[in-house]
Amino acid sequence: MSLWKKKRNHLNKQKKNNQVPHVQLEKYENKEVSGDLSETIAFINKVIGENTDFIVRKITIFGTFKVAVFYISNLINVSSVNEDVLRPLLYPPQHVNVKEINNSNIIQLLEEEVLYHSEIKQESKVNELIEAMLSGETVIAIDGVQEAFRIDTREVEKRSITSPETEQVIIGPREGFIERLGTNIGLLRYRLPSSDFCVKTMTVGRITKTKVAICYLKGIANPVLIEEVEQRLKKIDIDAILDAGYLEQFLEDNHLTPFPQTLLTERPDSTVGNLIEGRVAVLLDGSPFALLVPVVFSQFYQASEDYSSRFVLGSFIRLVRMLALVFSLVFPSLYVSFISFNPELLPTEFAVAVAGGRAGVPYPAVVEVLIMEGAMEILREATVRLPKQIGGALSIVGVLIIGQAAVEAGLSSPITVVVIAMTTIGSFATPVYGASFALRMLRFPLVILAGIFGLYGIMIGLIVILNHMLSLKSYGIPYMSPVSPGNPEGMKDVIIRFPFQWMPRRPIIFHPENDIRVGMNKEIQTESNNPLDIPLENKGKDDQKGDKDKGNNTSTNGNNTN
Repeated sequence: MSLWKKKRNHLNKQKKNNQVPHVQLEKYENKEVSGDLSETIAFINKVIGENTDFIVRKITIFGTFKVAVFYISNLINVSSVNEDVLRPLLYPPQHVNVKEINNSNIIQLLEEEVLYHSEIKQESKVNELIEAMLSGETVIAIDGVQEAFRIDTREVEKRSITSPETEQVIIGPREGFIERLGTNIGLLRYRLPSSDFCVKTMTVGRITKTKVAICYLKGIANPVLIEEVEQRLKKIDIDAILDAGYLEQFLEDNHLTPFPQTLLTERPDSTVGNLIEGRVAVLLDGSPFALLVPVVFSQFYQASEDYSSRFVLGSFIRLVRMLALVFSLVFPSLYVSFISFNPELLPTEFAVAVAGGRAGVPYPAVVEVLIMEGAMEILREATVRLPKQIGGALSIVGVLIIGQAAVEAGLSSPITVVVIAMTTIGSFATPVYGASFALRMLRFPLVILAGIFGLYGIMIGLIVILNHMLSLKSYGIPYMSPVSPGNPEGMKDVIIRFPFQWMPRRPIIFHPENDIRVGMNKEIQTESNNPLDIPLENKGKDDQKGDKDKGNNTSTNGNNTN
């Protein structure tokens, strides 16, 4: 038997006996710092000593105690280690009496008198110390002491805060989340300088140990919702969490629906707005997206710009967005139905023009639309994957060239190219990518049903989609709230956005602890004060009176001068 087969059989035997750990440090879960510095250095070198960026600095402090400083050079702030750790250890304060220092009080002395850094923790387990080093912390081990220091000196290169790529607005803030969790929490705290803003952190992922933050407003978010989010995160047992999309798949209720049950956003202002309504935000270290729960369908055609704009403008833009959403879903299937089954519904001149354009097309309208839709999806995906320098050119030139060539070759009619182009443009108006993708997927079965049954097929498809949406729930909240079940207060922010004065309460569907949003003890003024609304005739009399008074004052001053 070959050596490889022997090793494989040995590994399989270990797996059957559940002896193979998920990560190597699990073998040393209960191992503690022995107090022998040489043994500690040897053990840590055995586990992570193969890494070239792992540094061990041996020094002697107070002329007596041997100390070792461990860190990963690519994860730390070098100046912080030099100034806050090494320099204080090598040059202790003059008021410290070296003769009084022993193994029992050196830990307290270093923490209170010597080390300058603000984030210092004591740790006795070796596996925790190694994980701390791998996360960017610096570890200080002292000979003869069974505890070590963990000092947070992490510094990883990050990109600057820029405008969000996926959620562009005309009116509103230009800041977006980045990959660093601490910076993202800082952006939220900048907008929520309140003691009610709470952040709870935990680690998820056996290998990646990804840091996850749960953000909410105490006194507004329902405690049951917060506890449910925590429990779902604690139940996650996977080796790696690399992006917020990983968490989304564990936090959603229904895994078989095309509709998103969580909301991913890059905008801190949008996140704060949802927190104030009673939702919970989950942020992930390494991802520029915040994950918001629970959600309802009406959120996916709303944008933060709706609330930054005035009532009339914001409502009009939202209506246009809703029209584009419906347009992108049913327009291709309606076209197929009219051409294949119900041409009498079209005006005569238009029907003749469409028939003339399709004279050379060798296959039915449903096949034609499916081919063009498929080509458009391929082109869209290729545009996303290409570099920015050529992606924009391909999206424009590709559509023009392919559409024109398809028409000239008789593969498609001009009206079909127009329908697909308008449908694609309409899908871009949906602010949330997940909802837009769901509509793109559902267009294909609707087109097939329209090609088989005509308008009846479209109605059957829409009824099935609507029934499916009515059956969905997000953390117990109906997906179609506040439309079904109906809620008059919530309807003020669904189709159109009412003025803030007309929406004094937070959405009741989230069961917030405090539902008052606008001061209830202040009456809304129906008539505003206009201090400059002075009739013109009164203004003329006031001017004449002012000129007369000015003349009298001049005469008086002249008499006084004389």
